[in-house]
Amino acid sequence: MKLAKGYFGRRKNVWTVAKNAVEKGLVYAYRDRKAKKRDFRGLWIQRINAGAREYGLSYSQFMGGLKKANINLNRKVLADLAMNNPAAFKGIIEKVK
Repeated sequence: MKLAKGYFGRRKNVWTVAKNAVEKGLVYAYRDRKAKKRDFRGLWIQRINAGAREYGLSYSQFMGGLKKANINLNRKVLADLAMNNPAAFKGIIEKVK
């Protein structure tokens, strides 16, 4: 019942309904911790792609160029650079080209 605190209606004070609601909530929490990682990876890829296309490269060309140039930056850092530090991202693009 402690876990059902804050739920609405019978979900907070009727034992069987609260138990079912809490169990379902825990299932959603477990599942969505995994989905969150997928969602962020997709977001980072979109941001990197948008940044790379400004300089005439596709995402796959850019990532392939990074591997060839032996630049080991993860997608999270690249996406942050593409959004918040375009000058640094442009420097990486020029090394890749």
